[in-house]
Amino acid sequence: MPERVQKLLSAAGHGSRREVERWIKDGRLLIDGKPATVGQAVTGKESFSLDGKRLPVSQQKGRHRFLMYHKPADEICSRSDPEGRRRVFDSLPRLKQTRWIAVGRLDMSTTGLMLFTTDGELANALMHPSSEVVRHYAARVHGDPTDEDLARLTDGVMLDDGQAAFLSVRPAGGEGANRWFDVTIAEGRNREVRRLWEALGFEVNRLIRTAFGPIKLPKSLRRGRFTDLTVSQIKALYAAGGLTAPDNLQPVRRKTTRKKTNKNQKVRR
Repeated sequence: MPERVQKLLSAAGHGSRREVERWIKDGRLLIDGKPATVGQAVTGKESFSLDGKRLPVSQQKGRHRFLMYHKPADEICSRSDPEGRRRVFDSLPRLKQTRWIAVGRLDMSTTGLMLFTTDGELANALMHPSSEVVRHYAARVHGDPTDEDLARLTDGVMLDDGQAAFLSVRPAGGEGANRWFDVTIAEGRNREVRRLWEALGFEVNRLIRTAFGPIKLPKSLRRGRFTDLTVSQIKALYAAGGLTAPDNLQPVRRKTTRKKTNKNQKVRR
Protein backbone atom coordinates (compact mmCIF):
# COMPACT_ATOMS: atom_id res chain seq x y z
CA MET A 1 0.00 0.00 0.00
CA PRO A 2 1.43 3.43 -0.93
CA GLU A 3 2.56 5.75 1.85
CA ARG A 4 4.24 9.13 2.12
CA VAL A 5 7.91 9.16 1.21
CA GLN A 6 8.84 10.82 4.52
CA LYS A 7 7.23 7.99 6.49
CA LEU A 8 8.71 5.22 4.34
CA LEU A 9 12.29 6.51 4.43
CA SER A 10 12.07 7.27 8.14
CA ALA A 11 10.79 3.76 8.89
CA ALA A 12 13.66 2.38 6.78
CA GLY A 13 16.11 4.11 9.12
CA HIS A 14 17.37 6.81 6.75
CA GLY A 15 16.40 9.81 8.86
CA SER A 16 13.55 11.47 10.70
CA ARG A 17 10.52 12.67 8.77
CA ARG A 18 11.67 16.26 9.25
CA GLU A 19 15.07 15.40 7.83
CA VAL A 20 13.49 13.80 4.77
CA GLU A 21 11.31 16.88 4.27
CA ARG A 22 14.42 19.08 4.35
CA TRP A 23 16.10 16.85 1.77
CA ILE A 24 13.07 17.21 -0.48
CA LYS A 25 12.82 20.99 -0.09
CA ASP A 26 16.54 21.32 -0.82
CA GLY A 27 16.20 19.20 -3.96
CA ARG A 28 18.58 16.54 -2.65
CA LEU A 29 16.23 13.55 -2.80
CA LEU A 30 15.39 11.85 -6.09
CA ILE A 31 12.80 9.15 -6.72
CA ASP A 32 13.33 7.17 -9.91
CA GLY A 33 15.70 9.91 -11.03
CA LYS A 34 13.22 12.77 -10.52
CA PRO A 35 13.06 15.34 -7.69
CA ALA A 36 10.81 14.14 -4.86
CA THR A 37 7.89 16.16 -3.54
CA VAL A 38 6.76 16.47 0.08
CA GLY A 39 4.09 13.88 0.81
CA GLN A 40 4.69 11.97 -2.42
CA ALA A 41 3.08 8.52 -2.36
CA VAL A 42 5.54 5.64 -2.78
CA THR A 43 5.49 1.86 -2.35
CA GLY A 44 9.15 1.20 -1.57
CA LYS A 45 9.80 -0.44 -4.92
CA GLU A 46 11.07 2.85 -6.35
CA SER A 47 14.72 3.88 -6.61
CA PHE A 48 15.66 6.47 -3.97
CA SER A 49 18.86 8.51 -3.97
CA LEU A 50 20.20 11.30 -1.78
CA ASP A 51 22.93 13.52 -3.22
CA GLY A 52 23.50 10.85 -5.84
CA LYS A 53 23.87 8.03 -3.30
CA ARG A 54 21.31 5.21 -3.36
CA LEU A 55 19.09 4.76 -0.30
CA PRO A 56 18.11 1.08 -0.01
CA VAL A 57 14.62 0.27 1.27
CA SER A 58 13.95 -3.25 2.50
CA GLN A 59 10.71 -4.89 1.48
CA GLN A 60 10.69 -7.02 4.64
CA LYS A 61 8.79 -4.76 6.99
CA GLY A 62 9.14 -5.39 10.70
CA ARG A 63 12.64 -6.92 10.41
CA HIS A 64 14.11 -4.23 12.58
CA ARG A 65 16.76 -4.24 15.31
CA PHE A 66 16.38 -2.82 18.81
CA LEU A 67 19.05 -2.46 21.46
CA MET A 68 19.97 -0.62 24.62
CA TYR A 69 23.36 0.98 25.22
CA HIS A 70 25.08 2.27 28.35
CA LYS A 71 26.55 5.56 27.19
CA PRO A 72 29.83 6.69 28.79
CA ALA A 73 30.70 10.34 29.37
CA ASP A 74 33.17 10.78 26.50
CA GLU A 75 30.89 10.05 23.52
CA ILE A 76 28.64 12.37 21.54
CA CYS A 77 25.29 11.50 19.95
CA SER A 78 25.89 13.24 16.60
CA ARG A 79 26.46 11.22 13.44
CA SER A 80 29.48 13.31 12.53
CA ASP A 81 31.80 15.60 14.44
CA PRO A 82 34.37 18.00 12.97
CA GLU A 83 36.41 17.68 16.18
CA GLY A 84 36.78 13.95 15.69
CA ARG A 85 35.31 12.97 19.05
CA ARG A 86 34.04 9.45 19.57
CA ARG A 87 30.36 8.93 18.69
CA VAL A 88 27.90 6.54 20.31
CA PHE A 89 27.40 5.02 16.84
CA ASP A 90 31.04 3.92 16.82
CA SER A 91 30.22 1.52 19.64
CA LEU A 92 27.24 -0.17 17.95
CA PRO A 93 27.23 -3.16 15.57
CA ARG A 94 27.57 -2.38 11.87
CA LEU A 95 24.40 -2.61 9.78
CA LYS A 96 23.79 -3.19 6.09
CA GLN A 97 21.20 -1.26 4.06
CA THR A 98 19.92 0.66 7.08
CA ARG A 99 21.22 2.66 10.04
CA TRP A 100 20.76 3.04 13.78
CA ILE A 101 18.42 5.77 15.02
CA ALA A 102 18.91 7.11 18.54
CA VAL A 103 15.70 7.36 20.55
CA GLY A 104 16.49 10.65 22.24
CA ARG A 105 19.93 12.15 22.68
CA LEU A 106 22.11 12.69 25.73
CA ASP A 107 24.65 15.48 25.99
CA MET A 108 28.28 14.45 26.05
CA SER A 109 28.75 14.52 29.83
CA THR A 110 25.49 12.67 30.58
CA THR A 111 25.75 8.90 30.93
CA GLY A 112 23.27 6.07 31.11
CA LEU A 113 20.58 4.42 29.03
CA MET A 114 20.22 5.04 25.33
CA LEU A 115 17.87 3.13 23.03
CA PHE A 116 18.57 2.49 19.36
CA THR A 117 16.41 1.02 16.61
CA THR A 118 16.28 0.77 12.84
CA ASP A 119 12.53 1.51 12.91
CA GLY A 120 12.23 5.23 12.30
CA GLU A 121 8.48 5.25 12.85
CA LEU A 122 8.93 3.82 16.34
CA ALA A 123 11.75 6.25 17.15
CA ASN A 124 9.66 9.23 16.02
CA ALA A 125 6.65 8.06 18.03
CA LEU A 126 8.69 7.62 21.23
CA MET A 127 10.32 11.04 20.89
CA HIS A 128 7.14 12.93 19.92
CA PRO A 129 5.89 15.16 22.77
CA SER A 130 2.35 13.77 22.42
CA SER A 131 3.55 10.32 23.54
CA GLU A 132 4.72 11.74 26.89
CA VAL A 133 7.14 8.87 27.41
CA VAL A 134 8.64 9.25 30.90
CA ARG A 135 12.41 9.52 31.28
CA HIS A 136 14.07 8.71 34.61
CA TYR A 137 17.35 10.32 35.70
CA ALA A 138 19.68 10.21 38.69
CA ALA A 139 21.03 13.74 39.19
CA ARG A 140 23.84 14.74 41.56
CA VAL A 141 23.28 18.37 42.47
CA HIS A 142 25.80 20.73 44.05
CA GLY A 143 24.05 22.36 46.98
CA ASP A 144 21.18 21.56 49.31
CA PRO A 145 17.81 22.36 47.70
CA THR A 146 14.96 23.12 50.08
CA ASP A 147 11.49 21.61 49.99
CA GLU A 148 10.33 24.87 48.41
CA ASP A 149 12.92 24.46 45.63
CA LEU A 150 11.73 20.93 44.92
CA ALA A 151 8.13 22.12 44.82
CA ARG A 152 9.03 24.79 42.27
CA LEU A 153 10.67 22.18 40.06
CA THR A 154 7.45 20.15 39.90
CA ASP A 155 5.14 23.18 39.72
CA GLY A 156 7.00 24.59 36.74
CA VAL A 157 9.93 26.86 35.92
CA MET A 158 10.17 29.25 32.98
CA LEU A 159 13.13 28.43 30.73
CA ASP A 160 14.29 30.29 27.64
CA ASP A 161 12.24 27.92 25.45
CA GLY A 162 9.10 27.90 27.60
CA GLN A 163 7.67 26.45 30.79
CA ALA A 164 9.14 23.16 32.01
CA ALA A 165 8.74 20.94 35.06
CA PHE A 166 9.70 17.58 36.49
CA LEU A 167 6.96 15.04 36.98
CA SER A 168 8.61 14.08 40.25
CA VAL A 169 11.72 14.87 42.31
CA ARG A 170 12.78 12.46 45.05
CA PRO A 171 15.84 12.86 47.33
CA ALA A 172 18.18 9.89 46.94
CA GLY A 173 20.95 10.49 49.45
CA GLY A 174 24.31 12.23 49.40
CA GLU A 175 26.31 14.26 51.86
CA GLY A 176 28.72 17.16 51.94
CA ALA A 177 28.38 19.61 49.06
CA ASN A 178 26.40 17.27 46.80
CA ARG A 179 22.95 15.67 46.92
CA TRP A 180 21.46 12.94 44.70
CA PHE A 181 17.91 13.14 43.35
CA ASP A 182 15.80 10.78 41.27
CA VAL A 183 13.82 12.88 38.78
CA THR A 184 11.31 12.08 36.06
CA ILE A 185 10.32 14.13 33.05
CA ALA A 186 7.98 13.50 30.12
CA GLU A 187 9.76 15.34 27.33
CA GLY A 188 13.22 15.53 25.83
CA ARG A 189 14.15 19.15 25.26
CA ASN A 190 17.85 19.91 24.95
CA ARG A 191 19.61 19.69 28.36
CA GLU A 192 16.24 20.15 30.06
CA VAL A 193 17.10 18.35 33.30
CA ARG A 194 20.25 20.41 33.78
CA ARG A 195 18.54 23.68 32.82
CA LEU A 196 15.70 23.15 35.29
CA TRP A 197 18.14 22.84 38.17
CA GLU A 198 20.27 25.72 36.86
CA ALA A 199 17.20 27.96 36.78
CA LEU A 200 17.11 27.67 40.58
CA GLY A 201 20.86 28.22 40.94
CA PHE A 202 21.98 24.60 41.30
CA GLU A 203 24.62 22.88 39.20
CA VAL A 204 24.17 19.25 38.11
CA ASN A 205 27.67 17.77 38.23
CA ARG A 206 26.60 14.25 37.34
CA LEU A 207 23.57 13.03 35.38
CA ILE A 208 22.59 9.45 34.56
CA ARG A 209 19.55 8.35 32.56
CA THR A 210 18.28 5.25 34.33
CA ALA A 211 15.14 4.47 32.33
CA PHE A 212 13.30 5.48 29.17
CA GLY A 213 9.62 4.56 29.23
CA PRO A 214 9.30 0.85 30.10
CA ILE A 215 13.01 0.11 29.60
CA LYS A 216 15.33 0.31 32.61
CA LEU A 217 19.12 0.36 32.55
CA PRO A 218 20.20 -2.98 34.07
CA LYS A 219 23.01 -2.88 36.63
CA SER A 220 24.74 -5.66 34.69
CA LEU A 221 25.16 -3.51 31.56
CA ARG A 222 28.49 -1.72 31.93
CA ARG A 223 29.37 1.58 30.32
CA GLY A 224 30.32 1.28 26.67
CA ARG A 225 28.33 -1.93 26.21
CA PHE A 226 25.07 -2.75 24.43
CA THR A 227 22.57 -5.58 24.39
CA ASP A 228 19.61 -6.40 22.15
CA LEU A 229 16.14 -5.94 23.60
CA THR A 230 13.92 -8.90 24.29
CA VAL A 231 10.66 -9.41 22.41
CA SER A 232 8.66 -8.36 25.48
CA GLN A 233 10.72 -5.17 25.84
CA ILE A 234 10.21 -4.36 22.16
CA LYS A 235 6.45 -4.83 22.44
CA ALA A 236 6.43 -2.56 25.49
CA LEU A 237 8.23 0.16 23.52
CA TYR A 238 5.72 -0.01 20.67
CA ALA A 239 2.90 0.26 23.20
CA ALA A 240 4.58 3.27 24.83
CA GLY A 241 4.72 4.97 21.42
CA GLY A 242 1.08 4.19 20.71
CA LEU A 243 1.97 1.76 17.91
CA THR A 244 1.21 -1.87 17.17
CA ALA A 245 4.28 -4.10 17.26
CA PRO A 246 5.06 -6.15 14.12
CA ASP A 247 3.81 -9.74 14.20
CA ASN A 248 7.13 -11.20 13.10
CA LEU A 249 9.36 -10.00 15.94
CA GLN A 250 12.15 -12.41 16.67
CA PRO A 251 14.80 -12.33 19.42
CA VAL A 252 18.36 -11.66 18.34
CA ARG A 253 20.64 -14.33 19.75
CA ARG A 254 23.53 -12.07 20.65
CA LYS A 255 25.49 -11.84 23.87
CA THR A 256 25.96 -8.53 25.63
CA THR A 257 28.80 -6.86 23.77
CA ARG A 258 31.19 -4.02 24.29
CA LYS A 259 32.99 -1.91 21.75
CA LYS A 260 36.33 -2.97 20.42
CA THR A 261 39.45 -1.48 21.92
CA ASN A 262 43.04 -1.48 20.78
CA LYS A 263 45.88 -2.94 22.83
CA ASN A 264 46.84 0.41 24.34
CA GLN A 265 43.29 1.46 25.21
CA LYS A 266 41.83 0.62 28.62
CA VAL A 267 38.30 -0.67 28.86
CA ARG A 268 36.10 1.57 31.05
CA ARG A 269 34.72 -0.02 34.17
